[in-house]
Amino acid sequence: MAAHRKPKQHPLTGPAARTAATLALASAATATLFEGSGHADPKLTPAQVKAKVDQLYQDAEVATEAYDGTKEKADATERSLNELRDEAARKTQQLNTARNALGSLAAAQYRSGTVAPELQLILSSDPKQYLDDAAMAERAGDRTAVAVSGVQKQLGELDRLRTTADGKLTELRAQQSTLRKQKSDIQSKITSAEALLAQLTAPERAAYEEPSAAPADTRASRSADAPRAPIAAPTERAAAAVSFAYSALGKPYVWGATGPSSFDCSGLTQAAWRSAGVQLPRTTYTQINAGSRVPRSQLAPGDLVFFYSGISHVGIYIGGGQMIHAPHPGAPVRIAPIDEMPFAGAARPA
Repeated sequence: MAAHRKPKQHPLTGPAARTAATLALASAATATLFEGSGHADPKLTPAQVKAKVDQLYQDAEVATEAYDGTKEKADATERSLNELRDEAARKTQQLNTARNALGSLAAAQYRSGTVAPELQLILSSDPKQYLDDAAMAERAGDRTAVAVSGVQKQLGELDRLRTTADGKLTELRAQQSTLRKQKSDIQSKITSAEALLAQLTAPERAAYEEPSAAPADTRASRSADAPRAPIAAPTERAAAAVSFAYSALGKPYVWGATGPSSFDCSGLTQAAWRSAGVQLPRTTYTQINAGSRVPRSQLAPGDLVFFYSGISHVGIYIGGGQMIHAPHPGAPVRIAPIDEMPFAGAARPA
């Protein structure tokens, strides 16, 4: 009878165990689901979104100014490299011409030098003429030595040019690698900002995009040294720069752009003053050193106004406490109060 009994199942095997394991996994998954829900990030308020987006745009602008500076250096390096290559091509052509001339001279000497000089003197029907010819040959030999020396010098110059060009090419590739990294950093920050803005309703998004002044207490603390009535530009060039800035109103912000259809902040100020015949440096942290520094209380239209402790943003002052600037991606060139951001300084281009 015992031989026909079913074998006793181990408590950790068989259908019962599989059922228990399934229930345990389901229970764990449910617990994980509720645990994740319990720790989910709460929805950000519009004020929190604005603060985060503002910081991302500011960080992106810092990165943009760094990109602009690297781009300026890379462009200069590329121009230098092209000039070196052009010079090397000219030197190579000159070298080839000198080599051809030297080859022709050597061939002629070889053809005329098959007879020893002393035999040529003995066999000559006119020794005096031979001696005169020999003197000319010696001078020709001197000229050959000069030609050889010239070719050697050209070879050395060409080698120097090629070595310098190789160094410039290495420098350019390093700068281009830096540009790619900076570009990726900027795009990442802008993408993050756009994702946050997508959480806002249409009215909240519109409110964010509207330029706003600083809080009343901040404005009051700054109003004493900020002129509010429109004032005339101090020079014709300043007036021309302001006129250009007005003509750019409504054009989109594009990082790295210097016009004519789009701008970043320092690209706008550079283009405005370029239209007035003044070449400004490319970045905010170099533009602030262009011309003379101006106290906030003496601002005049055309002056460059800078913001944040890192000098990462710039606008062009138009009077009455207002500026024209390219704010950030998604916001076109527009008029805004200079109280809108932390003021860092001002400069008046020459």
